[in-house]
Amino acid sequence: MTPPASPVIRRRVRGDGVDLAVYEQGDRSRPTVLLVHGYPDTHAVWDEVAERLAERFHVVRYDVRGAGASSRPAGRRRYMFEYLMGDMQAVLDATAPERKVHLVGHDWGSIQSWEAVCTMPDRFASFTSISGPCLDHVGHWMRRNLTRPAPSNLRRAAGQAARSWYIYVFQTPLLPELMWRAGFSRVFTRALERGEGVPARPGHPAESLARDGASGTGLYRANMLRRLRGPLDRRTDVPTQVIVPTRDLFVSPHLVGGLAGRVPNLSVRPVAAGHWVPRSHPDAVARWIGEHVTGVQGGPLSAAESRALRGARVAEGRRAFDGSLVVVTGAGGGTGRATALAFAERGAEVVAADIAPAAAQRTAELAGLLGPAGHAYTVDVTDPAAMEDFAKSVLHEHGVPDVVVNNAGAPTAGAFFDHSAEDWKAALDVDLWGVIHGSRLFAAQMAERKQGGHIVNTLSAAAFAPSRALPAAATGDAAALMLSECLRAELKGKGIGVSAVCVPGGGAGRGPGPDEVAKRIVAAVRADRAVVPVTAGARLRRAAYRVCPRIVRLLARRG
Repeated sequence: MTPPASPVIRRRVRGDGVDLAVYEQGDRSRPTVLLVHGYPDTHAVWDEVAERLAERFHVVRYDVRGAGASSRPAGRRRYMFEYLMGDMQAVLDATAPERKVHLVGHDWGSIQSWEAVCTMPDRFASFTSISGPCLDHVGHWMRRNLTRPAPSNLRRAAGQAARSWYIYVFQTPLLPELMWRAGFSRVFTRALERGEGVPARPGHPAESLARDGASGTGLYRANMLRRLRGPLDRRTDVPTQVIVPTRDLFVSPHLVGGLAGRVPNLSVRPVAAGHWVPRSHPDAVARWIGEHVTGVQGGPLSAAESRALRGARVAEGRRAFDGSLVVVTGAGGGTGRATALAFAERGAEVVAADIAPAAAQRTAELAGLLGPAGHAYTVDVTDPAAMEDFAKSVLHEHGVPDVVVNNAGAPTAGAFFDHSAEDWKAALDVDLWGVIHGSRLFAAQMAERKQGGHIVNTLSAAAFAPSRALPAAATGDAAALMLSECLRAELKGKGIGVSAVCVPGGGAGRGPGPDEVAKRIVAAVRADRAVVPVTAGARLRRAAYRVCPRIVRLLARRG
């Protein structure tokens, strides 16, 4: 049953020469979370997030000057940071006097929140920034990239400059105001739904959108160019969490580069989403804010929450998969065990699953010596009911995995007439259905969580070309390879990567051992590679079948 909506109380607060519309909900005796909206939004962009947070916190929002039900001062000067800080100070004094609050900002709300945590840090217990970097940090970031003109640096600088096209438009006199008043709000609303998947609903976009858009251009004219041209040395010790939408059309994910040098207590949370992530992913945003606040206050956290906070933390010596949960099937030995240990060595918490209990337990113990404590599960990947129970157990006991390696396999050698119907069923149950079960169940968890993830399906090189000696292995692995490609196409939009790693075997000749294969699997996850033929023989078979299929068919007749 959905809990009843928390009542919202509206009040007026006098800011720096303006009247501000302030909205409160939740128990005022609890920690205060202040949500600051961006451009051209109002406080209502936070409705879904605020409702979720109000179950645990005292939530405060306000329409910034020039937006919604707050005053709209005329002239560029009255939108300078000094006035914005005066407004925020007035809201803090009225809603949470004499105590620190947890600040959250999106877009321009985040930009001015950076100014706040850098200039009056004593008022804040924590800060969460979403799609709105500190202008001074951006100025230094651009200079650093342009003064070190490596191709990658220049690409990043040019990419952010292209994303910022609207900033240049907003510097022109009268044109932006005329656009908004001529009906640009309708274009904006359609673009929000089609480009971001955020449909209009009561309150957002606001009925005052045209006026808000026109007035809010003062934010850009009063602050943007001045700070970008002459960036100040802004730093803060406030515990800061940066939520980074990787599909943001306006703010490059690369802007977090070098931020740890100016924000020593920093966590970064990437999410496969567009700019308006408070609307498109309110559950994730509210959960991350809650975890960040609870962690800062030293409150109780679940094992999954603690792991997520460790994974988000930016610290010297941090390992690549710190804070990640990795599930490996067929982990009792060989490539499966080596893969589990490779992820553990890089900081992952490993779930080692195998049909042999003792082998799974041993892998979990070895993983615990290299990283966080490992967990052993006994499961038959060919049994759909057992896999359902396994996936549910992992979810309830450890959380949603970040990486799943479907490694269990049993290649079957022998000609077509050498196999009985039972042989075929056994081969396809492991090589194909094991991959289907693991991918289907865990991808569903990843998609529901909306934080991305990665699935690796290990196959043999028999997937690349026909062989008269390996029809069962080739059939199962070729089907699993095509499944991997189909899943990659479908799940890409959800931020979930899929890799097919083709390991030695299946007639590909001798190749690297399990440890080397495990390194390739880890690299495939980090680089989000689609297909990884591990051996030279596998790469040759794949290329040959693409370029000269007739020759490969002739060779297949020989063995």
